[in-house]
Amino acid sequence: MTATLVAKNVSGGYAHRVLFDRLDLTVSPGDVVGVVGANGAGKTTLLRVLAGDLDPLEGTVTRSPSDAFVGWLPQEHERVDGETVGQYVARRTGCAAATAAMDAAAAALADESGDGADAYAAALDHWLATGAADLDERLPAVLADLGFGTGEDAPEEQLMTGLSGGQAARVGLAALLCSRFDIVLLDEPTNDLDLDGLARLEDVVQGMRGGVVLVSHDREFLARSVTRVLELDLAQHTNTVYGGGYESYLEEREVARRHRREEYEEYAEKKADLVARARVQREWSSQGVRNAMKKNPDNDKVRRKAASESSEKQAQKVRQMESRIARLEEVVEPRKEWVLQFTIGAAPRSSSVVSTLNEAALRQGDFQFGPVSLQVNAGERIGITGPNGAGKSTLLRLILGHAEPDSGTARLGADVAIGEIDQARGLFSGPEVLADRFEELVPEFTTEEVRTLLAKFGLRADHVGRATADLSPGERTRAALALLQARGVNVLVLDEPTNHLDLAAIEQLEQALDSYDGALLLVTHDRRMLANVNVDRRWHVEGGRVREL
Repeated sequence: MTATLVAKNVSGGYAHRVLFDRLDLTVSPGDVVGVVGANGAGKTTLLRVLAGDLDPLEGTVTRSPSDAFVGWLPQEHERVDGETVGQYVARRTGCAAATAAMDAAAAALADESGDGADAYAAALDHWLATGAADLDERLPAVLADLGFGTGEDAPEEQLMTGLSGGQAARVGLAALLCSRFDIVLLDEPTNDLDLDGLARLEDVVQGMRGGVVLVSHDREFLARSVTRVLELDLAQHTNTVYGGGYESYLEEREVARRHRREEYEEYAEKKADLVARARVQREWSSQGVRNAMKKNPDNDKVRRKAASESSEKQAQKVRQMESRIARLEEVVEPRKEWVLQFTIGAAPRSSSVVSTLNEAALRQGDFQFGPVSLQVNAGERIGITGPNGAGKSTLLRLILGHAEPDSGTARLGADVAIGEIDQARGLFSGPEVLADRFEELVPEFTTEEVRTLLAKFGLRADHVGRATADLSPGERTRAALALLQARGVNVLVLDEPTNHLDLAAIEQLEQALDSYDGALLLVTHDRRMLANVNVDRRWHVEGGRVREL
């Protein structure tokens, strides 16, 4: 089915805060609309509104035809205890809900007291449209193509809670491949995908029969995939649709921002000039009266007439000047966009050797990592790549001493001060209140210093009193970055650091890494970051082995 989604004059947000308003967007078959903007600008809220999961504050969202199947895939994988991969995919594709609706309609039809033939027919049509009829047959082949094992341990029977972040991301990709959506809404679909998964996702998005609206901070993915860009500008409180792809958007946005600044500066300069001239005219008016009185000190009649004529003449000039000011078309000053700015705290230099692995091997279930022998030296910058499940996180755990090898040795150097952002942002994922958790991690900071630092990272009063587990993934990532600034480190370990960060924050992270002079272990599938961050060495991890590139 070809379908169109139309948002007309839509406002979204919550009762206490409007995130965007007067938004117009039409998504037709073949459109791939990339939604960009700072964290908190309302990108996920917009997807929820378009999906029908959240009512707009104003405006309408319509589908043509009205029964078009719109699929929304949230950025977090919503793993449910006891849910298998197969059940998860059925839920994400809408097949589970369609099956439940058809079963309910069938039960109603079987009830002799009810007439549910029409309802059952509609439920059956929707069930067939979702692809639920043959999902169980299609899913194993899709999972196998994505690298999941087959045989006795059927991947569709594995529990979602037992999968790594990368594996869960691939299951999310499998759900997309198995879906039969007419219009697809994707929220951060690139998170945790390896390079092969990203290439597959790009192929899927480009081959979609219907329209796609996606939120992503992966610059290369945006450049390769989108046909238009919708920018939610948090600073200006505007929304703008840019035609063309991502690179075209960057150029047009820069031109538009420069023009807005030039228009405001021209307006401000002209207004300031007119205001200054009006002030001079008023001063001249007052001076003219005084001069007239000085010239005719003894003749009251002459004095009054001269003062009146002078005053009226100057007052007319003042009124003319004020009228010109009033007729100026006001240009609002562009607001300065909040940008995350930070540095990575430095610690005294560590020993010359940071970490050494000598024939180190570690078994985790059926997975064997190693044996590997390698050395990390002080100040070395190492980029690490490899497919999901290859052992990159295991390698980091061995290097940092978080895990003991089953055989071989792993030794950490002296005076090593480690700063780490792991994939799960584990330091900020528990029940503790954010401010309390941060004080626990940096006890030398006062409560006021903690709140001031967190505020610099966009985590203000409405964030610091919340449980860390209730924060968004982007907010947890910014808390982890704030911790890097608060602590002194000489070994920095970043595991997929760009996940959940907005574009401006990613660029700031790249700048911070450029000036950081300690050892760096960077695991990322962000192709732009791999190109922008200078590294001395490149390691590729695959099948539990490490190869130097």
